[in-house]
Amino acid sequence: MRITQIMLSQGFGGAERYFADLAIALAERDHQLQVVCNKRFHDMERLQCVPGITMFTLNAAGWWDPVALYRTKRAIMDFSPDVVHAHLSRAAHIAGKATKDLNIPLVVKTHNYVNLKYYRNVDCFIATTNDQRRYLLDNNVSDDKVVVIPNFSLFPCVEITRPRIQDHAVFVSYGRMVKKKGFDVLLKAFRKLCDTGVNARLKLGGEGPEQKILQQLAKKLELQNQVTFHGWVKDVRSFLADADIFVLPSLDEPFGIVILEIMSNGMPIITTNTKGPSEILDDDLGYIVEVGNDAALSEKMSHVISNHEEALSKARLALVRYKNEYSGAVVIPRIEDVYNRICYQTSK
Repeated sequence: MRITQIMLSQGFGGAERYFADLAIALAERDHQLQVVCNKRFHDMERLQCVPGITMFTLNAAGWWDPVALYRTKRAIMDFSPDVVHAHLSRAAHIAGKATKDLNIPLVVKTHNYVNLKYYRNVDCFIATTNDQRRYLLDNNVSDDKVVVIPNFSLFPCVEITRPRIQDHAVFVSYGRMVKKKGFDVLLKAFRKLCDTGVNARLKLGGEGPEQKILQQLAKKLELQNQVTFHGWVKDVRSFLADADIFVLPSLDEPFGIVILEIMSNGMPIITTNTKGPSEILDDDLGYIVEVGNDAALSEKMSHVISNHEEALSKARLALVRYKNEYSGAVVIPRIEDVYNRICYQTSK
């Protein structure tokens, strides 16, 4: 099948990671891929070296950009795909206009609770969660145009879960350093944990506008010797190698691909009760705490240290769920089924 994937954002969060992973996975399954992306896309080099992927790059000032629309439409016409798959509102809006008169079906991925004014001429919405599906239906998208397929990870499953904590516990978290990720809450929780006499370390990975603010907060909390800021994480497995427990302190998390990466790694997980993680995990698979409550988070971090065998048991169950429900080997064929169905409907 010939497939055009479009992502016009230049950043690199969960949506961008999904886009790159999906393009690579589809190419590895012998599809011919055209990847249309921003010239400054973060993961450009990784995509360029994959056989079966044809790159087309452009500048896109916004969803309204007429030059980006013209160039995208020309690229699609030249490649002549069977289906176009767009990610995030800018790409969805431009792809909707570009494919309108080409008789090429358009699939869009709702990585969040999208503003539907940007989503026109869409043949199928792939919602990430059941809650996102409800949102689309509540906003008058017809049920036959919505399918729920979760995010996935290409991370292979580890063979065994992690050993017991040794002389001190190492907590780890990573992601874009923006306010909604709640890293400030994690730092405050970690300060409370250390104040109880627990010997622990915290590794934070990621970059973003909050990075300097968080570093200043760590200094204010006198955590310079216990907290390490590692910057952007390119090799997640290496970053996690010496860690014991993962914490996702998000204030808002529509899915959380990072959760899947940790599940595949067999590591105990503490997460806030946000919409994505609470749909992926339950109390049998991890630890779920109230959003924004640093005291509750600190108590749970202490509990996991003291009950590490229990935590590893949950991690083993989470590893099984990842393998059965969220691995690329399971999810990618479901996306291919959507492409095949939409192409069939369009050809009738």
